[in-house]
Amino acid sequence: MPIGKRIDNSADDYIEKPPAPTKSKKEEKKEELVFIPEDPKYSLDDIILPKDVKDKILDIVEYNENSEKVFKIWGLEKTHKYSKRIGINLYGESGTGKTMAAHAIANYLKRKILLVNYADIESKYVGETPKNIRRVFEVGKESKSIIFFDEADAILSKRVTNMSNATDVSVNQTRSVMLMLMNEYQDFIIFATNFIQNFDPAFMRRISMHVEFKLPDLECRKQLWNMYIPKEMPNNVNIDEISEKFDGISGSDISNAVLNSAFKAARRKLDIVDKELFYEAVNDILASKEANKKQIIGKTIVKKEEVSESEVPKDILESVKKDEKGSEK
Repeated sequence: MPIGKRIDNSADDYIEKPPAPTKSKKEEKKEELVFIPEDPKYSLDDIILPKDVKDKILDIVEYNENSEKVFKIWGLEKTHKYSKRIGINLYGESGTGKTMAAHAIANYLKRKILLVNYADIESKYVGETPKNIRRVFEVGKESKSIIFFDEADAILSKRVTNMSNATDVSVNQTRSVMLMLMNEYQDFIIFATNFIQNFDPAFMRRISMHVEFKLPDLECRKQLWNMYIPKEMPNNVNIDEISEKFDGISGSDISNAVLNSAFKAARRKLDIVDKELFYEAVNDILASKEANKKQIIGKTIVKKEEVSESEVPKDILESVKKDEKGSEK
């Protein structure tokens, strides 16, 4: 049978199946991404954090209330003309509440949140990624939303000093556009990352506040276990005991442990979620974390050696110095 044709049941004739309409690359490229602000999912009451971290979050959310005193009454609008924007970087281990905190900040300020992942804005077409970033800032301004870049290290990473191909040029172009837009934007921008060490120093200087999210301490772990174990779920776990027994786990880990324990008990047709199931679930999580650490340590690490300027080709040295000088502005 010829490809692209079918047999009609009522006749022996071949009926041509019309080909599906396809978009040309030019048409595909012209499609504009749509960024939609959403209502925050969490409030400050929903997040459990160590006191020092919670205090820093409160400093952030009260920024608006104090900005008139600081800028107008105390005169900082004269000395800090371009500092009314506030860039906030929430960094730390995965599962420690960074995304929840971003939503809580927007909730406190009674504003929508515009959530952006690098995967949403990255494009295979040269020049399209910077265009998408511009669109994010336009939507944020038009909708008066809090812009939130999750996994921000993907877009705020170090620029390429020795450009050798079109990809390197595109990366630097994207970083430059992001720097420019951050300078011009006079409002809240929130970033979250597990890898702050990957940030370019130029971005670090343009972010007003950096808040480290740590793994929960003993008191926080007690609150988290209490929060994630519903009263309706029959169990014999001792909150104080399990909180003291297991440290080095995040709020996300505790949430997953409770869920996994409940499903395991249900699958075994048990009438109660026994504490041993909780212990088993947490130990599985800790084992996976340890395996992940070993995998990272096992990777080959290439040591960067110091090279004197005399050993570097002149054209490359001038290019690097020019880039460094630009990043200091």
